[in-house]
Amino acid sequence: MAENNLYTFENEEYRKTYWHTCSHVMAQAIKRLFPEVKLAIGPAIAEGWYYDLDSPVSFTAEILVQIEAEMRKICKEKLKLERFELPRQEALELMKDEPYKIELINDLPEDAVISFYKQGEFTDLCAGPHLDSTGRIKGNAIKLLSCNAAYWRGDSNRQTLQRIYGIAFPKKDELDAYLQRIEEAKRRDHRKLGKELGLFTFMEEGPGFPFFLPKGMVLRNTLLDYWRGVHKRYGYVEISTPMILNQELWHRSGHWDHYKDNMYTTVIDGEDYAVKPMNCPGGMLVYKTQPHSYRELPLRMAELGLVHRHEMSGALHGLFRVRCFTQDDAHIFMTWDQMESEIQNVVRLFDEVYSVFGLSYQIEVSTMPEDHIGDEATWDLATETLKNAITAMGKDYVINEGDGAFYGPKLDFHIADCLGRTWQCGTIQLDMQMPERFDLEYTGPDGEKRRPVMIHRVVLGSIERFIGVITEHFAGAFPTWLSPVQVKVLPVTDRAAEYADQVAAHLDSQGYRVEVDHRSEKLGYKIREARNERVPYMLIVGDQDMENGTVSPRHRTDGDLGAMSLDSFEAILKDVVDSKAQK
Repeated sequence: MAENNLYTFENEEYRKTYWHTCSHVMAQAIKRLFPEVKLAIGPAIAEGWYYDLDSPVSFTAEILVQIEAEMRKICKEKLKLERFELPRQEALELMKDEPYKIELINDLPEDAVISFYKQGEFTDLCAGPHLDSTGRIKGNAIKLLSCNAAYWRGDSNRQTLQRIYGIAFPKKDELDAYLQRIEEAKRRDHRKLGKELGLFTFMEEGPGFPFFLPKGMVLRNTLLDYWRGVHKRYGYVEISTPMILNQELWHRSGHWDHYKDNMYTTVIDGEDYAVKPMNCPGGMLVYKTQPHSYRELPLRMAELGLVHRHEMSGALHGLFRVRCFTQDDAHIFMTWDQMESEIQNVVRLFDEVYSVFGLSYQIEVSTMPEDHIGDEATWDLATETLKNAITAMGKDYVINEGDGAFYGPKLDFHIADCLGRTWQCGTIQLDMQMPERFDLEYTGPDGEKRRPVMIHRVVLGSIERFIGVITEHFAGAFPTWLSPVQVKVLPVTDRAAEYADQVAAHLDSQGYRVEVDHRSEKLGYKIREARNERVPYMLIVGDQDMENGTVSPRHRTDGDLGAMSLDSFEAILKDVVDSKAQK
């Protein structure tokens, strides 16, 4: 970080420190206005901060405005933030009226340093760091965004608190730009668009289990057809493994120890079974169905596997967080000297797929977590292999310490949409542990049995979640190749209805997705409706088109393309679809 950027939002540490200080200013403002409120925790997060509060007052939008005003006063007061430490008993005495702080102190290790930050009349238990003064915060660039329910310490059996979210920036115009982006994100909300466009829905009979509607299935199947085509070109074979497998398998793989609280279980013929939360153990069983030679490796096996994971009801969020989803998995079995080249082959596949959707990405290298299997030397080798593979491709990465899978380090691909939001979709996980647990082998050139290395990888991640991401990325206006309806034929008069059907039938016979709007409505209304449905092309046909054998296409963004022959329009459509243009 350049010296002149240390105290700007370009520096992530400064940004978090700024927001953390804002959380203390908000807590101070709340205690001034509502002294009876009890404070829980108030950390900085990826965008802004939140504070959890136990309050008899419901924090409505009107009250949030009052809190904002008091926060601005505190900023103008330029209160100095002073850090101090106390022995445990003195700390407990200081916080005697704050039961949540008391619990936090009691849970600290015996030798923990117990620190506080004081600003004016307000003191909070906190490890810091903070800005040196509330005057550093731009009061008119603060916004309290919402208030939601939250369980104390995330435990549904504990007290329900109110969580206030806030955001702040060093300049007012930066806040304004952020709020505009939030409003645009609301307009693009995939849950809203999914309902409007007839793509998918959720029902109370199956919370967290999405229902895909006819147009949503067209979108989904088109996406999966593309996925299959790409994987065939990159040398993958496709498999399918059972959704339910016995519990012994999950113990053998190690998943039971790490995922059992999120797994659905059942009993079949008196034996314990589990619904798979992931596909990899099944993939390894497929590998073991026959002997393998080094000449077959790398062996790339892809699977569109439906998995189930129990998520807390409060965590469910449209297609972004569901209880069943399809992972576009692949498991690659290879020799040790093929690791780098295979990682690079996967990255090239990622590059091709993400570019089709206009998505850029950043790479994180996630290293060994505390909860892991295997020795440290093997982990170090795997981690260095991942780094070397992408460095050789000229790609940058950041380190995400301790966030690897329990069986190996990984590359996480964070894609950025048109609003600059990032989504973790693709991942490449290098695994030297599972082949050992499942006793996987191949025959080397010397005739000896050897242990393969595995790559676990997904490109889209979850098909459902990726559909949610691209629905918001394109605001429901999917590229023509992906759009559920590619062409809508709009007859101007009843006389043109038969001709409209003939045009639609021809396009349908060529494999295009087409509908005819036969309603007795004015043309302007039909055009507006087709636009609202995000249909890429409208074909307006009237008496003159019938006489001349033409169509008058309109594109949803390019407007009127002028009268032309149906063959000429079909050539335009074919070029846009075949090239997978983003229009």
